[in-house]
Amino acid sequence: MAAQEKHPSAGAPQKGAEAPAPLHVAVVMDGNGRWAKQRGLPRSLGHRAGVEALKRTVEAAPKLNIRWLTVFGFSTENWSRPATEVAELMALPKRYFESDIVRLEREGVRVRVIGRRQGLSKELVKIIDDAQARTAHNDRFFLNVAFNYGGQADIADAARRFAEDVAAGRAEPSDLTEARFQGYLATADSPPPDLIIRPSGEQRLSNFLLWEAAYAELVFQDVLWPDYGEEHLKAALQAFAARDRRYGAVVADDVLAAG
Repeated sequence: MAAQEKHPSAGAPQKGAEAPAPLHVAVVMDGNGRWAKQRGLPRSLGHRAGVEALKRTVEAAPKLNIRWLTVFGFSTENWSRPATEVAELMALPKRYFESDIVRLEREGVRVRVIGRRQGLSKELVKIIDDAQARTAHNDRFFLNVAFNYGGQADIADAARRFAEDVAAGRAEPSDLTEARFQGYLATADSPPPDLIIRPSGEQRLSNFLLWEAAYAELVFQDVLWPDYGEEHLKAALQAFAARDRRYGAVVADDVLAAG
């Protein structure tokens, strides 16, 4: 299972060591509507342009030594948008997988779609299931698509699953630890993200990977998602490489300096 691989960035980095590339990068794909509005286009065309940005990013990530990429495509809060826009967003996975599933399968990409299935059409669920089944044997690169996903909803669902295990006699309340709880989340098969990127100029998580983001580095970029490409991803990685990741620890040299 993918989550069993050793996470190279785990633990505080050694002083003087070259900063590793983030193993797991997560991206909030934001700004499609504003991109379309700036061009006098319908929002639907902004979302379609966002699919092209996703293709560019998925192609660029493995070349930049990223192994996991988690992208936020549709949140549990997005149902409140106009019906026409929701319908367009619901069509995006079909558009992406129909155009790219052969390439993804051939290039060793394993696809997982995380989030609730409630509310999705039978056709869309079948498309998701087929994409996951076709790529289940791949292990070169891991693509998680968060769709009908919310960080709070996922935590609530995880708590419910643990409660069901307790009720069924498969667990005791005292068994619950942070590590065990992680196993109930939708992202259980992935390491925690090292880096979370949000383009579009906004500076918030918007209910994305709330549990998993505990020690992630955050990079905010002033570019709308449909314009996103390899050069923007490289810039985010450069910002990440300049960070000093301590994971709550204190480096000995800093203690001496403070003293």
